Amino acid sequence: MSDLKARITEDMKAAMKGGDKPRLGTIRLILAALKQREVDERITLTDADVLQVLEKMLKQRRDSITQYEAAKREDLAQQERYEVGVIEAYLPAQVSDAELDALIAQCIADLGAASPRDMGKVMALLKERAAGRADMGALSQRVKAKLAG
Repeated sequence: MSDLKARITEDMKAAMKGGDKPRLGTIRLILAALKQREVDERITLTDADVLQVLEKMLKQRRDSITQYEAAKREDLAQQERYEVGVIEAYLPAQVSDAELDALIAQCIADLGAASPRDMGKVMALLKERAAGRADMGALSQRVKAKLAG
């Protein structure tokens, strides 16, 4: 079992003992998503795989928040925000803007990317190097701007 998955399992036990039902529910959702991926792909998840699942869950929650706010359902949006907070606790520290710009420049230099046509290659390398530490949607916009200009 990966270290991260073990930590999430321990946190679930602590939430059970502490009677923290909202946190327990969110952690159970995380563990269910991890188990689903293991069963679907017949693999044992590594920490990198766990990070991918957590990033996907974050993206889903952020999309839901946008939808709920548009539908004037603040109660549901608040629940999603709480889940985002719990999920983010398991991700590595986010990269600062300066570090992000340096990482993008490094990836572009490593690949010799010169035009927007190379964006796919740059994003693939960035996804590998910034796993769990940056929002890929925002990263994509920055890469597009750098390659275009």
